[in-house]
Amino acid sequence: MDPRLQRLLGGEALAALRKRLRQRYQRGAPAGMLRLGALNEAEHAALAALTGRPARHVRSMQIEVAEIDTTLARAGLATSLRDALEQIDGPIIDLTAQRLQVRSQWQQLVEDCEHPGLRSALQTSVGLGLLKRLCGSRPEAGTLLVRHADRVLQRLPAAGIPRAQLAVAALGDAHALDAGSPVATLILTALRHDGTAELDGERARELWAAAGVLVNELARPALALNLPGPTGAEPGEPAYLSLRRLLRSPPAWTVTGRPVFVCENPNLLAIAADQLGPSCAPLVCTDGMPAAAQRVLLTQLRAAGAELHYHGDFDWPGLRIGNQMVREHDARPWRFSTADYRAAVIGAPRPGRPLDDAAVSALWDDTLAGAMLTERLAIDEEGLADMLLDDLRHC
Repeated sequence: MDPRLQRLLGGEALAALRKRLRQRYQRGAPAGMLRLGALNEAEHAALAALTGRPARHVRSMQIEVAEIDTTLARAGLATSLRDALEQIDGPIIDLTAQRLQVRSQWQQLVEDCEHPGLRSALQTSVGLGLLKRLCGSRPEAGTLLVRHADRVLQRLPAAGIPRAQLAVAALGDAHALDAGSPVATLILTALRHDGTAELDGERARELWAAAGVLVNELARPALALNLPGPTGAEPGEPAYLSLRRLLRSPPAWTVTGRPVFVCENPNLLAIAADQLGPSCAPLVCTDGMPAAAQRVLLTQLRAAGAELHYHGDFDWPGLRIGNQMVREHDARPWRFSTADYRAAVIGAPRPGRPLDDAAVSALWDDTLAGAMLTERLAIDEEGLADMLLDDLRHC
């Protein structure tokens, strides 16, 4: 760099001025007039020297960029003002062009995605935003992440393969699909089909299960009684069905057009086994909010033609479970209406279990929540065992 250029525009005193001039080029502004305000004496003096203006200090100045380009070139200091600024402080990046290039890279990344569910998710602002967060907004890292997700998704649905085994087979790393990993999060987004991946552990496990992938496959097995099919239990004895078994060897349930009752609490199923044994109608327990094994079993029963009838506790969690049963499994209420609740309240022992204000509306009965708020009394499923067992006995 010519020392004259350093004396003219270099140095710390003119660093702020050079930054302002560089920003003009970074924004891709066209050549023309440029107005600069709030100039200090050193900045004004430098611009005056470049333009041949009087050195008397004024706070603002309007300059013709082409004129400065000509002056610098004629003096042999630089080919243009931009060249001068780059000689002093390094290359100037056109941020507008850079943003367009990066945007094009993201678009190309989405277009190259092979899995239709993942591509659809990434075409939404939420899905693409998630990908950018997962890869630190670096398109090259995003490309690799999508490629890995595609590689896994190509192997789905599976037939009951453990998640770690899938991770090794597809990516060579048993922990690549662990909960919270970027590629696992992206895969779950594709499986969820809504562009998000805000999932709790149980919901994530269910999504994996629906794709034939086992995660903690022996945890929280489904509990059932007298299901027509190969449960491995004697008639009248409760059967535990693990997620592993349900996915690896899906039972052939012979339930077409038959009612299958669903309760919330294991205690009710135990009472039914004790009092009715082999005479009890098919009964499945959700054991609270259904986990992956329970959801898979209920999905299999519905696919086999069963008519599901649900009863739970008359409290807000019970109604929340009921809503899920209606939405996801097309279940019908089983003695779970406003009239059933009011009848139960009449004979309920006191003081009982009070209800709080966190009401949940029931999808199958729009007056049930209001009745429960009025009475402020929860009715546990076990307290209605005699009535429920009478239904189970006569089916």
